[in-house]
Amino acid sequence: MDEIEAGFSQLVAKIEKQSKDTEKISKEIAEHDADLITRMAGISKPVIAIIGLNMLKMGKQDSKGELYDTSFYPEKMIVLAKTDPVNYRPDDVSKKVDDQFCVLSEDGKFYELMYSSDGVSVDSFLHPLSGREVIDIYRYEAMFMLYRALHDYLKNQEDLLKSLEATLKFIFSSDQE
Repeated sequence: MDEIEAGFSQLVAKIEKQSKDTEKISKEIAEHDADLITRMAGISKPVIAIIGLNMLKMGKQDSKGELYDTSFYPEKMIVLAKTDPVNYRPDDVSKKVDDQFCVLSEDGKFYELMYSSDGVSVDSFLHPLSGREVIDIYRYEAMFMLYRALHDYLKNQEDLLKSLEATLKFIFSSDQE
């Protein structure tokens, strides 16, 4: 029975040590979270150019709310997070912000994309953000969404590769029969 108690005590001691280590490392990561998301963004640049979208820069709205005469930002972007909009845009305090997003551009930089609409036209303002501002404003949602976008892209690429390999195998196996 003493051996069981000793083993159990060792197990409890290991759990306590791991909990302390986990807490210590978690705090250290939290202290460097802005550095982490900035590095993630830099590493992601080639993928953003592939999976990103051309975001609306400005356009006019018809009576049904449909957009025409649109223009888009030249670089592709992915949307990482949304927040409650600020009252006005930094570039023009007379424009109310209707929607506000954190985006990552194919240049590896974060931006805040702010849309304004007056019922006749929609335009936007692209405000650069540091990694620290991304974490402070959008919290870890932006980091998680960046990770998730890359993870999903990799999974889709793996699935595509498996499908292409299966197709080639089928093509060449039917030639030999």
